[in-house]
Amino acid sequence: TLGTQTDYRDGEAQTDPYSPEYVVPSGSVPELLTLATLTWGRGLPAGLAEVEMVERAREKRAWEATLPAMDNASQIAKRRKMMDEMERKEWAFREQEIEKLQEVRLEVLKKLLRRREENQNELDAKRLDDHWQNHQKAKEEKIKKIQHDCALMLRKLIAKRKNVMGKLERRDIIKEYTDFASQTYAPLSRIGYFPDNHSERYVVKNFYLNTFAGLCELEASLPDSVTHIKIKAPKPKYTTTKTGFIRRSARLEVELAQVHQALLEKKNKVKEPKKPLRLLEKVEKPVPRPPTPILEEPSIEEEETELAVICLQQLLRGRAIQNMMFEGKEKRLDLIQELHTTQALQEDGQLLLKAEEQMTLALQQQHDLQMHKLSSVEKHLAREEGRVLSNIFDFLSKELLRLQEERKIHAFVMLAERQRRMREAEESGRRQVEERRRQEEDEIFKQAREGDCTIDSYLEDIIQSSMENTAEEQAREEIQRMAVEINDIAYEMESRRTHLQSEEIVAELVYDFLIPEAEKMSVREKVRQSQRKHIYAAHHIIHRGTE
Repeated sequence: TLGTQTDYRDGEAQTDPYSPEYVVPSGSVPELLTLATLTWGRGLPAGLAEVEMVERAREKRAWEATLPAMDNASQIAKRRKMMDEMERKEWAFREQEIEKLQEVRLEVLKKLLRRREENQNELDAKRLDDHWQNHQKAKEEKIKKIQHDCALMLRKLIAKRKNVMGKLERRDIIKEYTDFASQTYAPLSRIGYFPDNHSERYVVKNFYLNTFAGLCELEASLPDSVTHIKIKAPKPKYTTTKTGFIRRSARLEVELAQVHQALLEKKNKVKEPKKPLRLLEKVEKPVPRPPTPILEEPSIEEEETELAVICLQQLLRGRAIQNMMFEGKEKRLDLIQELHTTQALQEDGQLLLKAEEQMTLALQQQHDLQMHKLSSVEKHLAREEGRVLSNIFDFLSKELLRLQEERKIHAFVMLAERQRRMREAEESGRRQVEERRRQEEDEIFKQAREGDCTIDSYLEDIIQSSMENTAEEQAREEIQRMAVEINDIAYEMESRRTHLQSEEIVAELVYDFLIPEAEKMSVREKVRQSQRKHIYAAHHIIHRGTE
């Protein structure tokens, strides 16, 4: 009767559905009460399985209503036959349910096996790729080393072939400077000279040139004459002096203009066609060239003296260059210090790069270790899964064999029970015929003996029969009178009874009829659970022994 507004959705505060109280009229059994065992989350809301269960329950109740009464032997045999047929149907339905459950389990196991196989294939492919890449890297490194060794040996052979006799050759400076492929212009890196190595060190990095704030500060520090350009009009050039002479620069300009004009005319001049030769001209022989001077080979002592002088000259020149470099260093000490500051910053950056590289290597090693651990865990899991699946399949196959054997034994038991019951029925029929015959003979013998009974016994029998009839009539009258009194009292109580008293009576009736049935069901379930524990323990002992 009250409405509330909350901050939560209905799905978040949903409880079990409300089940109202009910009253069952006397003499009626509603079908809805048969579903009292279904609760929310355990059968409700109803699905296809629950609907099939309700339909089977209806069919079973209809079948129970069609069972014949147990009046005579023919009805009992018919009833037993119908019950046997129903029991076979229930066994067949149970077998179908077991087969469906086994099919579902097999599908799940197939999916798990397929997924494990795919994962194993991916892992194998990844391992093969890694192995192949490692082999390729080793192959490339080996090929690179072979090529490097080949080039090195070729250079050594070429150098040895140049100086086969092992003579000492002097340095030809003119040849080195005329050949642009020599060591003077293009030194080789294998000798130890790397012109492009660490070239970024010589780049000047200054705060005033590389940042916007530094440029603004530098611009503010400059004078106005630098930032504000003053343009002056050019003055005309005077070609003559005050005394009237022509300036040298003017004369040079005039001569340059004449030369330029002559060159243009020569360039634009059309070539005249060659005229044929009218007379032969005498070709004079060139003057013979003088003989080439031959340099006499110096002696070994002069050569050694010359080499020593050359070495001394190199030392003196090196010392002079060193002194020049020292003087230049002293002059440009401020610039060198500034370069040192930038170099220190670059070294800090290099240290950071080295730290990042070490961290990356550590993370890569940690990742490789995790992948190794993960692969080992997957191997163990795969092995455990295979073992568990093999045990499950073994158990299912053994359980299937056990169920088949159990069905066979049950069929044999039912046949033996049927034969036993038929024999007992035949034996009981023969026994009843013999008993009836014996009673008839006893009665004939008794009547023969009592043929001589007296009148007293006859009168006693008459009086006893009359007394029994009189007592029976009085008892009937007393019972009818008491029934009338009880009906009057019941009608009076019914007229005075309230709704609460009616509910109490109904509750007592429900308690008397339903609670015992629920207790019976709970006791049956407990017995079934205890039996299942014993069966599971026996199976466990048997399978453990077989394993």
